Amino acid sequence: MSRDSNAPRFRVRPPANWINDPNGPFRWRDRYHLFYQHNPDAPVHTNVHWGHASSPDLARWQHHPIALTPTPGGPDEAGCWSGCVVDDDGVPTAVYTGIDHHHTGVGTVCLARAADPDDPALTEWKPLSLPVVPGPPDALDVVMFRDPFVFRHAGRRWALVGAGHADGTPSVLLYDCDDLTDWRFAGVLLDGDDPVAVDAFGDKAVGWECPQLLVTPGGHWVLLVSLWNGDPSATGYLTGRLEPSAEAGLRFTPRTGGPLDHGRDFYAPAVLQEPERALMWGWSWESRGPGEAERAGWAGVLTAPRVVDVHADGTLRVLPAPELETLRAPEPFVTRAGTGTRLPEAYDLTVTARTVTTVGLGEGLMLRIDPTSGTLAVHRAGRPAPVEVRVARGAELNVRVLVDGSLYEVFVDDRATVTERVYRRPGDAPQLTVTGADSAVTAWELVGPTLN
Repeated sequence: MSRDSNAPRFRVRPPANWINDPNGPFRWRDRYHLFYQHNPDAPVHTNVHWGHASSPDLARWQHHPIALTPTPGGPDEAGCWSGCVVDDDGVPTAVYTGIDHHHTGVGTVCLARAADPDDPALTEWKPLSLPVVPGPPDALDVVMFRDPFVFRHAGRRWALVGAGHADGTPSVLLYDCDDLTDWRFAGVLLDGDDPVAVDAFGDKAVGWECPQLLVTPGGHWVLLVSLWNGDPSATGYLTGRLEPSAEAGLRFTPRTGGPLDHGRDFYAPAVLQEPERALMWGWSWESRGPGEAERAGWAGVLTAPRVVDVHADGTLRVLPAPELETLRAPEPFVTRAGTGTRLPEAYDLTVTARTVTTVGLGEGLMLRIDPTSGTLAVHRAGRPAPVEVRVARGAELNVRVLVDGSLYEVFVDDRATVTERVYRRPGDAPQLTVTGADSAVTAWELVGPTLN
C-alpha cells in the first residue's frame, strides 16, 4: 500500500487514529516529553487518553505507550482531557481534566504520578483515585471548567483553569496549589470584560480554554487562551504584568494582545517554560471533507515547536525552534527564484521579498507578500477569502514556510504565524512558482529522522 502523502512525518502525531490538544510539554532527564489527547481506537474525538512521545532534541521523536487511560468508575471514566505535567519534589506529575459520563463541560482536576521517576522514558503513570478539585466554585455560576495549567511565581505554585460563565463571559480562574494535593480557589485572574481583552478578542468566545502563562527572558508575562464559542474557534494572546493582589493573590494586568495564530487550523497551544526561552506547540485539526479522515485512518497533528517572546511594543514574537534546522537536507533544492521546481512532501522554505512577490506552493496555496504595505495574504484553494496578516512596513519582508505533508506553517518575519492544512490529491506533483523582481527563495527538503 502506498504511503499517505498528506500524513506529516516529522511532527508529533500517533501512528493512527485521533489526536487533539498537546498536553504537558515537559523536560525530564535531558529529554523533551510531549503528551497529547488521543483516541487509540478511531480517528474521531471520543474515548480520550493521553498519548506520549519524547525527543532528545526537538527534531527526533519516539513513541511511548499511552500514558493516561480513563479509569472505569473514576473521575476520568469518560476521558482524560487537557492539562500539564510538573515536577513535584522529584516526581513527574500529570495535572489534568477528568470527565465522567454526566459532564456538560464541567470537569474535575485530577493527578497522576510517574510510577518510576528514574525511568527517563516515563512509560508508566498511576492516577490518584480522587480529584484534587471536584468542580468549580459554586458562587461563580461556571458552566465550563477544564484544562488546568500549573506555574510558579515568587517561589510559590499556582494554577490556572479555563472557564466560561452562565452569562457568556469567559474567564481564567486562579488557584493556590503550592501543595498539589490541596488546592484553594484564589479568585478570577482575568475575564472577558477586561477592556484590553475585549479589544484583542472581541466577543468571539463564551469560554477560555487551555489557559497558558509564560514569562520571557525580559520579564514580560504572556497569557495564551483558546477561544471557545461552543466549538473550538481561534486562539489569542495577551501580554502584560503579573502582580501581587490582595484579593486573589495574583493579578494579571494586560498591556496588549491579539490573535495568536491567524490561520484556520490551529488551536489549544501548550507551552514549556525553560530558563532561557518558552516553547509552544499547537494542535492542527483536519479540514478535509466528511469521512476522509476515517478513510485515511488518522486525524490531527501537532505543530512544530515555536519559540515565544515579546517585542518592545508588547506584541508577540514567534519563531520556529532553531533545532528544526537539523531536519534540513545538507543542500537546498531551491535557490534564488526556483520557479518550476517540483515540491517534495516535506520542506522548509524561506522567502525574502523586496517588492510585491507571489509564491505558489502547488495549486493548493499561494502567498502574496508586499513589504511596502507590510502585508501577507495566504490564498488557499477552496476557501473564498484569503487569510490576511499585517506587520510593519519595510524594505523587505521575510517569510518562512514549514511544510510537512498537509501541515503548512507560515511565519511572517517574527511577528505573525498562519497555520493551514492543504491536501494533495492522488497523482499531484505540485510545483513552485515565484513572481516578483529582486526577491529570493531558498528551500530545503526535510530528510531528518521521522517519528518512530
